[in-house]
Amino acid sequence: MSLSSVGSETAKKFKYWQFRMMSVTWVAYAMSYVMRHTLTVAMPMLAVDLDITKAQLGAFMTAHGAMYGLSKFLNGFVAHKFKASSFIACGLIVCAATSFIFGFSSGTYVMGSMWLIQGLFQGMFWPPIARLLSYWIPPNELATKTSLWNTSHCVGTIAILLAAAPLSFLSFGWSGWRNVFFAPAIFAVIMAVGVRFLIKDTPSSVGLPEISVGENSKKVKGTRGEKEESAEYKSFIKKRVFKNPYMWIIAVSNLFVYVVRFTVLMWGPILLLQWKGMSLAEATSTTALFEAVGIPGIIVCGWVTDKYFNGKGHHVCAIAMTLSCLFIFLFVQANFLPTWILITFLVISGFFINGAQSLILIVTSSMATKRAAATANGFVGVWGYSATAITGILFSFVQGKYGWQPALQLTTALGIIGSILLFFAWKAKATGYEELEAESKKIKT
Repeated sequence: MSLSSVGSETAKKFKYWQFRMMSVTWVAYAMSYVMRHTLTVAMPMLAVDLDITKAQLGAFMTAHGAMYGLSKFLNGFVAHKFKASSFIACGLIVCAATSFIFGFSSGTYVMGSMWLIQGLFQGMFWPPIARLLSYWIPPNELATKTSLWNTSHCVGTIAILLAAAPLSFLSFGWSGWRNVFFAPAIFAVIMAVGVRFLIKDTPSSVGLPEISVGENSKKVKGTRGEKEESAEYKSFIKKRVFKNPYMWIIAVSNLFVYVVRFTVLMWGPILLLQWKGMSLAEATSTTALFEAVGIPGIIVCGWVTDKYFNGKGHHVCAIAMTLSCLFIFLFVQANFLPTWILITFLVISGFFINGAQSLILIVTSSMATKRAAATANGFVGVWGYSATAITGILFSFVQGKYGWQPALQLTTALGIIGSILLFFAWKAKATGYEELEAESKKIKT
């Protein structure tokens, strides 16, 4: 189906359902990010109240990220077998439960276990959503609309960063940091109920025709519950994902994109507090601003991709990653400048790194096609969250031994490697559908 080829009533109905799917999943994904970053904002308070070391906190984050990456990868293979609504709701409820238990705990073993389990179930969100969006958004609109949708993770992160200080001041007979875990968990349970009843997997499930993509729309149609044992299906997945050299470049680059972004998000509050002498409120607000400018960064990068780069998100991604690394470098090295200028450099880097991360997701779905979108995003995602081994264990080790600046220099160097890698994918086509069309023409001739 193309909206220009159907009646006005059908087009109107499709737009309603498209908006509904995008908005409901937007809120759900934002909620997942609120819970994911509760530990980040609570770290300074945990360190004081429970005497937890940076090494222990780094281990928590690394274990969470490693489990999340593995979960995201595995769920990429199974998400299409279940209703997206049930899958996402289950993830929200379990993550809420682990947040409650974490908030009631004071022992590092219980806390570490809960954070590990939450990492496992955090991987239940993006694979089904990536597949769902690919069914509701036509390829020629994918970069712009998915970029708008992808502001969800920024909003979720900003929400918990700004709410942390007020929540920590509330007293109900326990330490204020516990509220940082309790409040998001309550909202997540409410969101899970909404998700279960509001999400529909495909246009056909509400009586609408499916989106068609050129002559090869049947080749990429797919349905929920498609048999994985099918030889043709396995061959398609292997070709579009695991034997696709450009997919490997995007996946490995994703590791370095996440290193840069996670360094600021995970360590930003405590880094700015200890290295730059900010108060907790100033440090969390600055980190929130890093994410806030990511919202226009995501939107602008998506719009530029469709408007000026013919949907080639990997081109814009390479440029955005390079610019982000430039401003991180200036933040780390230009210490002779006033602090407010250095903070400006850090914030500008957030504009570009969030744009790059968003485009990684879009490029992955575009290259894989909607039939392989969940698997491809699981594969690329596991590389991204492998970054927590660097931003958690390695970063905390370098910081503990040499200080904040050498640790941030390591982050900058790894970001530059990621930028270089992305330029090796420059010749890739905008979408996997274009490759299928080209292959079809070759067969016919």
